[in-house]
Amino acid sequence: MAKKDDSPAPKSPHSTTSSHRRRGSRSQDQDDDVVVNDETPLLKSSHSNMAVPSYQNPDLSLVAETEAPQQPVSWTSMPKKWQLGMVVFARLAEPLAERSLTSYLFYQLKFLSPSLSDSAIARQAGLLTAAFAAAQCVTGMLWGHVADSPLFGRKRVLLVGLLGTCISAIGMGLSTSYASVVFFRVLAGALNGNVGVLRTMISEIVENKRYRSRAFLLLPMCFNVGVIIGPLLGGFLADPIASLPSIFGPGSFLGGDNGVEWMIRFPYALTNFVCSSILMIAALGVVLGLDETHPLRRHRRDRGRDLGRFLLRKVFRVESPPSDYHLIGNGNEPTEAGDVEDQSSSNKPEEDKSRAPLRAICTRNVILTLVQNFSSALHVSAFNSILFIMLPAPQADNTHAQLPFRFTGGLGLSSQKVGFANTVIGAVGLPLQILLFPWISSKLGVLQSYRTFLPFSALAYCSLPYLALLSNKSPLLWPFLSIILSAQVMSRTFVGPATIMLVNDSAPHPALLATVHGVASSTSAAARMLGPTIGGTVLGWGLSNNFVGAPFWGITLIALVNWSLLYVVREGNAI
Repeated sequence: MAKKDDSPAPKSPHSTTSSHRRRGSRSQDQDDDVVVNDETPLLKSSHSNMAVPSYQNPDLSLVAETEAPQQPVSWTSMPKKWQLGMVVFARLAEPLAERSLTSYLFYQLKFLSPSLSDSAIARQAGLLTAAFAAAQCVTGMLWGHVADSPLFGRKRVLLVGLLGTCISAIGMGLSTSYASVVFFRVLAGALNGNVGVLRTMISEIVENKRYRSRAFLLLPMCFNVGVIIGPLLGGFLADPIASLPSIFGPGSFLGGDNGVEWMIRFPYALTNFVCSSILMIAALGVVLGLDETHPLRRHRRDRGRDLGRFLLRKVFRVESPPSDYHLIGNGNEPTEAGDVEDQSSSNKPEEDKSRAPLRAICTRNVILTLVQNFSSALHVSAFNSILFIMLPAPQADNTHAQLPFRFTGGLGLSSQKVGFANTVIGAVGLPLQILLFPWISSKLGVLQSYRTFLPFSALAYCSLPYLALLSNKSPLLWPFLSIILSAQVMSRTFVGPATIMLVNDSAPHPALLATVHGVASSTSAAARMLGPTIGGTVLGWGLSNNFVGAPFWGITLIALVNWSLLYVVREGNAI
């Protein structure tokens, strides 16, 4: 800072009576002596779009902006890594629980209703997936609206979703009838609006648009990690008496003479207990480590974060990163939480900014974006549902098949091999998302990348049913299955993040960000309800009527409709 003269400085004609303006003001002849560095308090901002205080010299801001070199965008340069890490942890717990179902759901439903045919089990699985999505469809917009409310905020909605999924997982493992399985899946869907809330939090944590393509990629990456680990976990721990007899079976160390009795009665409970434990740990991590990002709640005292910092400091001897959300004041920092709340609540521009009519989301671009979001979720969810019915479904004798359309049967894979197929999906998708998506989207743009790679999904959909013509012992089965799944995953690598970014950028007002994401979650949930229901029903009909490819070729047409919509959607102005 400039060296201070001992003689009293002449009073500036623009000086005010308030002490903070006297400290913040500078006469014109002193401006040249000011050194802009990291210790200049008014130039340090934890909020990139926070308004410049009226007493700040605009010339200094201009100097700071023009002289500070832009750091190249990379994964290591991502801002607020602690908070992004907590978001990743919260998101990762859910696909672990959800995707573990795919490796054993067919067998659990068969265990509950052993007399049903394979086609009936396929319909049950489709309806079960649809029940979860239907509940999300009904409550998705509601949770988004609640998350936008300053009375509740983002963090509490996130906790409700994690705990709801945890309770559902326990109930799912202890279910003894199809009706109870449906109930707990509906409960999980009704209490969980976390996808839209987490997308909103990421856009508020990472406000610099240069980093958003990578930031929004974190959630699909979590899904792919869940796709890798979840099915392996489910396949490994499902029916442990049969899969791990040396540990839990008769005569084993833990099993005694007859095996572990509760595992005999509830053969699919162990994997759900493990998943519920992970969800509880994630909920605890959110309480202790995640900051609230709602504009009108972010300044309030969070006792959970206080406890988290205390535990890090006293128990683990680690200094917690400071909260990224604080007010830039006049030098006299408020000492009590109430002072912060008063100062925040008295800020009328911010309060006005937090209010916007719900009808403001009814713009042409928002509606078109939501329609393409619906069509995308429809074909992706239908494929995911019927794929994991097709893989374990018994093979059929196709010696009298009438190609190219009249044939039937599944691939006849065991639960362990179904889990391995899931792992192929995740193992291919994760490196593509880390390496390929940021590079190509920076070259082509988000929307053009989406247009370029979506057709690979259509190719995968129309090709997969022909694998039913191969024996499950054929050396060609796994190479062809891996190629088809890799094509679909490569397409989905761009579809998922691009859809999130298009929805986020279409929001017409910052106060409606969580609401728009909530509506998008509801529309995609509606698609996830219809996709598995229709897909499972058509697949069951196809298995019985020598036309197993019908649902796959149907979703191929939907993917092409989705592709055509991308030429009328535009990239909105990001908030």
